[in-house]
Amino acid sequence: MTTLAQTFQQEKHMMAKYGKTVGALALTGAMLALGACGGGSDTGAQTTPGGQGGGAIKVGLITKTETNPFFVKMKQGAEQEAKAKGAELMSAAGKFDGDNASQVTAIENMVAAGVKGILITPSDTKAIVPAIEKARRQGVLVIALDTPTDPQSAVDALFATNNFQAGVLIGKYAAAANAGKQLKIATLDLAPGITVGVLRHNGFLSGLGVPGITQDTKEQATDPRVVCSQDTAGDQAKGQTAMENCLQKDPGINLVYTINEPAALGAWTALKAAGKDKDVMIVSVDGGCTGVKAIQEGKIAATSQQYPLKMATQGVDAVVSYAQSGTKASGYVDTGTTLITAKPVPGVESKDVQYGLQNCWG
Repeated sequence: MTTLAQTFQQEKHMMAKYGKTVGALALTGAMLALGACGGGSDTGAQTTPGGQGGGAIKVGLITKTETNPFFVKMKQGAEQEAKAKGAELMSAAGKFDGDNASQVTAIENMVAAGVKGILITPSDTKAIVPAIEKARRQGVLVIALDTPTDPQSAVDALFATNNFQAGVLIGKYAAAANAGKQLKIATLDLAPGITVGVLRHNGFLSGLGVPGITQDTKEQATDPRVVCSQDTAGDQAKGQTAMENCLQKDPGINLVYTINEPAALGAWTALKAAGKDKDVMIVSVDGGCTGVKAIQEGKIAATSQQYPLKMATQGVDAVVSYAQSGTKASGYVDTGTTLITAKPVPGVESKDVQYGLQNCWG
């Protein structure tokens, strides 16, 4: 490949021999050739080509992690839809749930690489906002998937489960299944201030019948029946530790809400070790295949199933549409939630385990 120094040396020789005009034309042609040979820049993100040539629409996907089955399925959905639409998917993820720095870097790299839109599940719903706003000022469509930013208006659109309603469903189920029973509740939550955690927790208490809680309640609500609350980061090992701590605080706990199914399975492990797994009901949110099988096995009573593949598919479609027509997605798009249980209760709509297995992920 011709080096930049060789190019200028050639240009100098031609100017001396033929004059400035021809020399300038030679330099221009050489520089264009260099540009064609140089290839793309390193964005720090994985790229999945979906179209032909360099004209493909570029779509960015940034998830909280790349190991959680929920985000694995989300990435698969985005890859499949990008390929179907002839688009190019660039993907990146945090090193752990809560890794805002990696997500900021991914946004910057994707903008520099020329994406038309970015789909993101924000790890820190407040701290990511400045990076998102900077990308939007540069004409990039930004859509939050699964987890709303704080404020939600920081993105162009949100494609997600109604997390408050997901909590309401399992709260209503728990209330109906435990009618007439004196409840002692443990809540195994996500992390302080993260919107998806607050929404699910508050929805659960609202469905359980606690008054005064709405979708717009910003703080994590409580109730006298909640005797222990622990953060788990949605991790199974931390869920087990949290449940052990709660049992030490009050051995009489008989209902457990968990932020997701890994935390639920951690809680079940602790309850099993304490000989209390038959006496305590666990309800959760996600609807992954592992979680649905845990319902089948009697470890979890019910879960609210959500649909990450649908979120990603609709997100890719929205970015492609924006690139082609300039029309931006806006507002909130509910991608659905369904209560899954092996033991339905009167007055609470649900689907059975077979439905859950047919629609699960992971």
